[in-house]
Amino acid sequence: MITREQVLEAVGQWKGPAGEAGKGGIQVRDVVVKERQVSLTVLTPGGEQDALLEEALRAELMRLGAETVHLRFRAAAGGKAAGPGAAAADGSASTGGAPVRGHGAGMERNPLLSEGSGVQFIAVASGKGGVGKSTVTVNLAVALARKGKRVGLIDADIYGFSVPDMMGIEERPEVINERVIPIERHGVKVMSMGFFVEDNSPVVWRGPMLGKMLRNFFAEIEWGELDYLLLDLPPGTGDVALDVHQMIPQSKEIIVTTPHATAAFVAARAGSMAIRTEHEILGVVENMSYYECSKCGNRDYVFGRGGGARLAESLNAELLAQLPLGAPDNHPSEKDFSSSVYKADTETGRIYGTIADAVIAKCEA
Repeated sequence: MITREQVLEAVGQWKGPAGEAGKGGIQVRDVVVKERQVSLTVLTPGGEQDALLEEALRAELMRLGAETVHLRFRAAAGGKAAGPGAAAADGSASTGGAPVRGHGAGMERNPLLSEGSGVQFIAVASGKGGVGKSTVTVNLAVALARKGKRVGLIDADIYGFSVPDMMGIEERPEVINERVIPIERHGVKVMSMGFFVEDNSPVVWRGPMLGKMLRNFFAEIEWGELDYLLLDLPPGTGDVALDVHQMIPQSKEIIVTTPHATAAFVAARAGSMAIRTEHEILGVVENMSYYECSKCGNRDYVFGRGGGARLAESLNAELLAQLPLGAPDNHPSEKDFSSSVYKADTETGRIYGTIADAVIAKCEA
């Protein structure tokens, strides 16, 4: 099975047209090897050699055992592949300040994504599934809207989309003048892959299609004026997370975990990815921290204790909140019923309000 070291070695051995190894200062970043799937970003000075490099790298990685190869090309600033934190073929870190290429090519000119747009982008990430990342994203978005903020939410978990169901959205978005109008619920504008599939069908796509869909969420949606745009990322550090890091270098992140030591250990990888790509971590949210008995008021720590605090310490970030284990006490007969949105006057709803206050303070200082 192909390894990360083999990927880095393949890049380091590439020979340009003149036969010079590593010609032009080729460097890579965001290298992810999962089973037989390889994804990486290539930083080059640009020019005709890029096409040769792509062909050569793809062929070599396939020869080494990769079944799918997802390459993103990015021009290094000033014609140099090196940059602050740049990852060369030896695996050291890299970001550079260069224009985005690959799936994000040209997106830096998108009015929504430009740094002058004033929109605060917050990606909500986790190391593994099942920790309540989508629940946190949905309720944080609603809490920000309750604070008077103009909020959008992208359900970027394209394989495991759940936001429409969690927010009680059953209708499909309209298309006006070739622009898709997001669905608004609880004061939040929502866009999800779930709006474009029939009968809960699975999305069976390779990595490149994920990047194109994410690009469409920014380029073809009529978001209007926004203060915050939250992205519910898939768990882990795969293709969508990589594309978000490229398309929105100014995005900030919130890492979600449970108190269990293993969940926190895995979540640290998502946090490390944010640090490596120079994305600010706003903080850690520990979900399912405890179960509080409604009769006696005692707390049971079902999944252990301390995972969120240890994760926050390891990432040099703030532990924003510890959320109890439970579900909203909502009834289907209520107006705008949703299965996962907590009311503002409940204990958990107030905690989300506190998280929203902390986010606003950090983003608008």
